[in-house]
Amino acid sequence: MKINTQPNRWLVVLGAILIQLALGALYAWSVFTRILTDPEGIYQFTATQTAWIFSAGLATFAAVMILAGRWLARVGPRRLTVLGGLFLGLGFVLGGFFGTSFWAQFVCIGLIAGAGIGLGYVVPIAVGVKWFPDKKGMITGLAVAGFGFGATIWVKLAGSWFGGLLNYAEVFGLPPVQSVFVIYGIVFAALVLLGSVVMVNPPEDYRPAGWSPEASAKTGSLGAAGFEPGQMLKTPQFYSIWVVFLSSAIAGLMVIYCIKLFGIDALEFRGVTNAGLTTETAVAWLAIFNGLGRILWGMISDRIGRKSAIIIMSLAQGAAMLMTYHVFINTGLTTGLIVAACLIGFNYGGIFALFPAITADWFGNKEVGRNYGWVFSAYGVAGIVGPLLAGVFKDAAAGGASPIGWMTPFLIAGISCLVGGLLMMFTSRPSEEVRTGRGRGRGGVAYGNT
Repeated sequence: MKINTQPNRWLVVLGAILIQLALGALYAWSVFTRILTDPEGIYQFTATQTAWIFSAGLATFAAVMILAGRWLARVGPRRLTVLGGLFLGLGFVLGGFFGTSFWAQFVCIGLIAGAGIGLGYVVPIAVGVKWFPDKKGMITGLAVAGFGFGATIWVKLAGSWFGGLLNYAEVFGLPPVQSVFVIYGIVFAALVLLGSVVMVNPPEDYRPAGWSPEASAKTGSLGAAGFEPGQMLKTPQFYSIWVVFLSSAIAGLMVIYCIKLFGIDALEFRGVTNAGLTTETAVAWLAIFNGLGRILWGMISDRIGRKSAIIIMSLAQGAAMLMTYHVFINTGLTTGLIVAACLIGFNYGGIFALFPAITADWFGNKEVGRNYGWVFSAYGVAGIVGPLLAGVFKDAAAGGASPIGWMTPFLIAGISCLVGGLLMMFTSRPSEEVRTGRGRGRGGVAYGNT
């Protein structure tokens, strides 16, 4: 039976949000880093070690997502989602029971849970684009919004809501951090399994009311047609998009990893007594604006075009990174930290709406699951570079009285975003002749509003 009513496709969005709420688990990592790096605590990890756990999760996420894009057509969206939820939950539960050492957390949280995120993440995007070919920017933003909003929930539950789980949780006699891992693992698996129920593709001939592939083509989208992954990887446009994604992701992931450590250093240096509470609030606001950015940047791109939106977002992120310390922190203290977190989170969230949408527009809807996996590999590289950029400079400055050492990674990340925005200005969508091979050697000539 053909499914073509509006309510059915919005159920897919609801399922996507539930899934992404759980998959955003790694974005709450900063709430654990203070305890893990306490030199008098039970773990005594270095900042670089906690960065490696976070980076391993992000890199595994991105690498497995490439494989997940290939498996999606074979096993179907629902089964792939279930598998992702089970791996995610298992990783956190095992991290709870065995996570007393760096290597145990690296394997359980970084590799096993990271693989679960990679298996599940591509499904809501690929399924959502097929149900909403008429609203790709908006729907990719909504489909991944939960990934950003979820971090707010997990940060606040662990840190302050209802007294903060890290302050009293004790499961099977485990320490608070490991107890929270076990609790979260069970909750994450349950949310993903619930959302998987509606992860189904529309019929092959599905078209939303009032939409046609011909209208889509006029706006610069290939619609259902498009590039196979092998064809896409031969275009210079893919590598340009990949580099721009990388630059923006490095900035966002560096801040997500270090905002609590950086914020406490900067605020305590200036005599702020409630630095810990302020930084937790900043983390929560970053997560909220991360989610909002995914929705609003997607909607903006539907109006002004993906390329223009990516340029503006990249340049704005570069400016925010460069201004964080000497403008936001120096002049505003606690308020400045929160403002910086909101701006950075908002722009960072935008990449998760804009890049899957431009992948679908420039390379086609049909293979978006596989193609976006390759584009998203930039996120895996950024997941290593961004957090380690902060962790290495933090460790190198150990014992220093001033938090000014943090500014080197902020400077590097900010400049990379500005370079990414400039690169996007000189990138045009590939032409139909490039896809079919008739225009080989002539490059990708732009046309329409990209």
